[in-house]
Amino acid sequence: MTAALGLTALLVTACGGDTDLSDAGGGGGGGGGGGAAAAGGGSIAEEHDLSGASLTVGSKEFTESVVLGQITIAALQAAGAEVADQTGLTGTDTVRAALQSGDIDMYWEYTGTGWVNILGNTTDDLPDDLFAAVSEADAANGVAWLEPAPFEDTYRIATSAELAEQEGLETTSDAAEFVAANPDQGSICAASEFLNRDDGLPGLQDAYGFAFTDVVELDLGLIYTQVGDTCAFGEVFSTDARIVSNDLVVLEDDRDFFVPYNGALTVRQEVLDEHPAIAEIMAPIAELLTDETITELNSQVDNGGEQYADVAQEFLRENGFIA
Repeated sequence: MTAALGLTALLVTACGGDTDLSDAGGGGGGGGGGGAAAAGGGSIAEEHDLSGASLTVGSKEFTESVVLGQITIAALQAAGAEVADQTGLTGTDTVRAALQSGDIDMYWEYTGTGWVNILGNTTDDLPDDLFAAVSEADAANGVAWLEPAPFEDTYRIATSAELAEQEGLETTSDAAEFVAANPDQGSICAASEFLNRDDGLPGLQDAYGFAFTDVVELDLGLIYTQVGDTCAFGEVFSTDARIVSNDLVVLEDDRDFFVPYNGALTVRQEVLDEHPAIAEIMAPIAELLTDETITELNSQVDNGGEQYADVAQEFLRENGFIA
């Protein structure tokens, strides 16, 4: 009972409706997408009816996850559902625990995270169809994975354009050699989750046979501005628009360490059984979420200063899903 109460308290704290995420970038706290009016109309309202359904949508704390959560909220609202906003939870462990406890009904997850962090596998001997393997295995936990979007948001290591040009850094192997030869410049900025994941820094260093000489733990949203200043290198997400706005160079993962991270909406199976229209509503939306599209949506928040919910609803409106 104590653990359950603790999680509920964490959700309330993380997701207070007065919190404004728009200035926080990918490292914001939780709660709400900027106060946009409930979505309605469009093809979703014409084709689907979730009237009477009460659903709760969560997300992790970084920009892309919150945007995806807000897209989901608006789509379900357009179908007539009453939707509670629990976006902005900090870290995979927290949001996954919220899903399994029933505090939230769904959130967007990534196949690589599902395979390694949630299901406890390693990055060795990945199945040919990672999504099929993850969705089949997680079904035993009562979690359904809807068809994934085509975008892939994977971990990468980045450095400043200045250092990359100066030292000829193009690949992660180049970075490993550089750090070994220049330990005084071997610093990396990374968030706590990346520092402790087998498919994060520990596994990366094992795969490339080196170790960064200084590890600086930062909030995820601060990393992009600190590469080239506080740290020579940084953990980044491949579809994050702040890579461009901060003049960073993403290093090639030349040993193919990082596993595929396609995004998919994960839903508690009992919720999907009760409301199968959720999958029908989200399928055509997910199909449109390419690398280019999700990067642009991320940029509208991180570089353009727009509100999460506004960005999400405009995307749905432009594609005829809502009016």
